[in-house]
Amino acid sequence: MKRLSCIVVDDEPVARKILKEFIEQVPFLELTAEFENVIKTEAFLKEHSCDLVFLDIEMPKLSGLEFLRNSPVQAMVILTTAYPKYALEGYELDIIDYLLKPIAFNRFLKSVHKAKEFSDLKDATTKENFPPYLFVRSERRIEKIEVGKILYIESIGNYISITTEQKKILAYLTLKAIESQLPTKEFIKPHQSFLVNFSKVESIEGNQMKVRDKMLPISRNYRDAVMQLVEKRMLRR
Repeated sequence: MKRLSCIVVDDEPVARKILKEFIEQVPFLELTAEFENVIKTEAFLKEHSCDLVFLDIEMPKLSGLEFLRNSPVQAMVILTTAYPKYALEGYELDIIDYLLKPIAFNRFLKSVHKAKEFSDLKDATTKENFPPYLFVRSERRIEKIEVGKILYIESIGNYISITTEQKKILAYLTLKAIESQLPTKEFIKPHQSFLVNFSKVESIEGNQMKVRDKMLPISRNYRDAVMQLVEKRMLRR
């Protein structure tokens, strides 16, 4: 069984202790580090990889949400907090789940199984060829989407809006979930809330890219990745 490497980030020792005890009870989880602030976390993630981050929100100096906004995290993230008011913003930052303190073990278990299912799905997709189409649930229908006809995908809370050449579909998914099913060479993330089919980009001007009649933002954290892809396909004399 593949084990998910985890780190716990919380300024409260008691909260870290509870999460560590929970992690020890789940066979597919492995705790690799713990931190009391995001400054140390960021330094750790620059040198090490991990699969899953349990991240508190309200911490001194820099909050968990500020950390996610300013530092793109490759690992899955489960937010842990005593405040439900942050839930919507958390999902807009593409988290796996949102746990309210005090955290019950059965709720913790449900959350980490969600992370494991996402990880397993991503691994399976990586080993296989990407399919030319996907199915997603939208309201009471199951919609078929041809991958090549997707223009862009936008995260809206805990939903995503998929804009294709013919229609727009609202689905109860995270951006991270659908990103794992799309070919990385064809889709790029110019902003934490958007995925774009790069072949549909008509122009780039400043911190925006045009896709059909829509101007999409290019954030500072993702601009280098966008421009690297542009440079690879730039015609020169």
